[in-house]
Amino acid sequence: MTIPLHDDPAVPGVADLLQDPHTAWAGLREHAPVRRLTGPDGLPFWLVTRHPEVRALLADSRLSLDRGNAKPGNYRGFSLPPALDANLLNMDPPDHTRIRRLVSQAFTPRRIERLRGSVQRTADELLDAIAPLGRADLIADYAGPFPIAVICDLLGVAAEDRHDFRAWTDALVAPDPDRPEQARAAVAGLTGYFTALIARKRAEPGEDLLSALIAARDEEGGPGRLTEDELTSLAFLILFAGYENTVHLIGNGVLALLDHPEQLDALRRDPSLVAAAVEELARFDGPAPLAIRRFPTEDIRIGDVVVPAGETVLLALGSANRDPALLDRPDELDLHRTENPHLALGHGIHYCLGAPLARMETAVALTTLLRRLPALALDVPREDLRRRPSLRARGLLALPVRY
Repeated sequence: MTIPLHDDPAVPGVADLLQDPHTAWAGLREHAPVRRLTGPDGLPFWLVTRHPEVRALLADSRLSLDRGNAKPGNYRGFSLPPALDANLLNMDPPDHTRIRRLVSQAFTPRRIERLRGSVQRTADELLDAIAPLGRADLIADYAGPFPIAVICDLLGVAAEDRHDFRAWTDALVAPDPDRPEQARAAVAGLTGYFTALIARKRAEPGEDLLSALIAARDEEGGPGRLTEDELTSLAFLILFAGYENTVHLIGNGVLALLDHPEQLDALRRDPSLVAAAVEELARFDGPAPLAIRRFPTEDIRIGDVVVPAGETVLLALGSANRDPALLDRPDELDLHRTENPHLALGHGIHYCLGAPLARMETAVALTTLLRRLPALALDVPREDLRRRPSLRARGLLALPVRY
């Protein structure tokens, strides 16, 4: 069986995925579970949408994250300098194994749990500012600044530098095609800032994660140690991935609860549901519809299709999490699910390293919001809400609410 490059009008394509992804996922799972499409950048990619194949391929060593395995002319990624590009999202074993092992020593559950108090204070401080107003944009006023503050605490970034961090990250998360100089300035700003910060932390280490990573870089002897570019790139990845995904997880989660008032009421009445709620909200409408792009190191059969080596493969996490093969009633939001083996945080060796932090942040953000802002409701018609026009990230541009 061969899937054509050009869109078949009877089968959902890229425009459908941007406009109504969940409906498009369902159509693709049924009619073309492995489909070759043309992306917004004009380059082809293979999209895999059924849960069994997505889960298996997330852990398949024949799919490489190293862009060196991409076929020439098949992939055009965002250009970063070596100081930001030598990160886990571009690596395969053995480098990936070496770096993840070193990072895991610093990114421990105990360190994450130590942050809970400061995470709670951050949530309360942000809500202190907006609670008296009666209305707010939960993206700009809460979901956006919340993870930046948490990650800066984690990395040991001074409070006065956090505005720059958010501006730089926003410029990379949603670059303006008419102003490419903004993204270039953000890259230069982040590179310069992290280089200087690492020098300061090396001279005067603290109790933060970045100081621990520097210790792993400097004290780990032999070939297992981090290079300086790998150290800087790790700090960048923790900031970039931790910010974007958490903003969207909180924003999408609040909207899903507002769309399902019976589920919102259940969580208000029983805050102990929050751990299950975070898992279900991540499954139902997660922040990352697609896993990071992969490149087969050899021709690989996926279902009835043979994907040639070096072509771009995108694994649809958002589709896999709504696949009837995963669980019953996949299109329903149910905070009482007892089994929820979703793929929102990945699977296999590239499973999200920051998953414990993301879960803890989102749980604190939701429970504090519902406790502090009674009678929470949308402040605009539902159809007026707009999302980022992106296949890669699913997030709201704004979430106006009243309370």
